[in-house]
Amino acid sequence: MIQELTKVKVEPGAVYTHILSFSQHDVNRFAEVTGDRNPIHLDAEYAAGTMFKRPIMHGFLGSSVFSKVFGTLFPGEGTVYLKQSMAFVKPMFVDTLYEAVFTVKEVQGEKHRAIIETVVVEKKSGEATIKGEALVMNLAAIN
Repeated sequence: MIQELTKVKVEPGAVYTHILSFSQHDVNRFAEVTGDRNPIHLDAEYAAGTMFKRPIMHGFLGSSVFSKVFGTLFPGEGTVYLKQSMAFVKPMFVDTLYEAVFTVKEVQGEKHRAIIETVVVEKKSGEATIKGEALVMNLAAIN
């Protein structure tokens, strides 16, 4: 999905959001690239017998939006991704709209670094699926 790029200043309290969704084809491609071919992600019949009742996405596929946003959208080009903590709190499913929410918690201007809360929520329910925190550096965007 494409989101209109809006310049958000990297300062405490600033929020950047990005809409995302993945298809089963995306999940299949991710499984091929990573080698994680767990049937919970790929086999609807197998997944029907699990607590989820249908295939779930790989957690790292869902969280890959963090890398996309930091490297290309907010703060953007030139960002070095230094650290990420994550908890996968609810499963993510294909063909479902999600919103990644990035909230600047702290700016370390002299080091050109920022601590940013990273959360993915399901758009329809508003429930968080991934919660975490990142440390990023950008010499041009973080002062």
